[in-house]
Amino acid sequence: MTLYIGAGSLFLKIWPDIFLAPEYSIALAIYYEISVKYMQSLWMLLASLMFAGMGACVKVASDYGASLPHVVLFRGVPSVLLLFFWTRFTHRSLVPNSWKLHVWRNLAGVSSMWLGFFAISHLPLSTAVSLNYTAPLFIAGWMLGWGGTQRDPIRIAAVVLGFLGVVAVLRPSIEHEHWLAAAMGLAAGGMSAIAMMQIRQLGRVGEPEWRTVFIFSCFVCLTGITGLLIDGWRDIGLAAWAALTGVGVLGLVGQLAMTRAFGMGSALLTAALQYTTIIFAALLGIVFWGDIPDVIAWAGMALIIASGLLSIWRTYSENRIMRGQTVVQMQAATVDTATQETQHV
Repeated sequence: MTLYIGAGSLFLKIWPDIFLAPEYSIALAIYYEISVKYMQSLWMLLASLMFAGMGACVKVASDYGASLPHVVLFRGVPSVLLLFFWTRFTHRSLVPNSWKLHVWRNLAGVSSMWLGFFAISHLPLSTAVSLNYTAPLFIAGWMLGWGGTQRDPIRIAAVVLGFLGVVAVLRPSIEHEHWLAAAMGLAAGGMSAIAMMQIRQLGRVGEPEWRTVFIFSCFVCLTGITGLLIDGWRDIGLAAWAALTGVGVLGLVGQLAMTRAFGMGSALLTAALQYTTIIFAALLGIVFWGDIPDVIAWAGMALIIASGLLSIWRTYSENRIMRGQTVVQMQAATVDTATQETQHV
């Protein structure tokens, strides 16, 4: 025992010298970087799995008689309750910096949710989710049309790939009576693109993410209650209630996991990994509904993913370049100021 204590004391005396050595410091830095990216990837993969599971629960709830307002309401309630009690406990204000920006964001975001859930209820799960994830395609198309200097071959390629992917996903798997649902799913992607651009505006005015999510969830619940008042309450069975609970819980866990992933490191890596939701949705559709996409549909999903990745990569590359230019300009201004002060002295 004395030998162990002595060895332990010796280790405690020398371990700072060991780990402060340059080679060990570099190794620890590399290990930390790998660990952060590994955990970031796991959080985003968890979020993607939860969102795919939420889509599956939306489809199950619809199959067992739950109405669309039911589904929308249950998607918003858990987030409202959790964030409300969290803000009360931490003494945070729920008053937004700009109601106008929130109204525009929620008009687009809530519309996207309704349209997307309608598409999931009527289409194969992988097809509906693929259409919902076309938002970067719409953003790239908007930049090509009205982005001024942001027109470039990469964005043109992203739009072309995305368009071909949408055609490939729709043609082999959509019957004539499902074209309305397909149009709704594509419109959900377009409205999601508008909501994403509004979220960037909210970030620029200093609106925290949790408040944006809370107000969005309140709008979701409000529209769900309004829909129930118009459509009327339906008597649904235990299976539908379980599926609706899954919609709320899985959606909330997915939202929290995605927020955690975006807060841990590379936003580009996180944004790229969110497209695994399409793959998870395809696997769930195969297992539970027997919806096996053919080769053309798989190719379409791959093209949509490639289009989104290209658009995201281009956007983040431009943002990084712009930040670098801003830093250089600030450094140049600082040098000029210092030079002028020296001359005055």
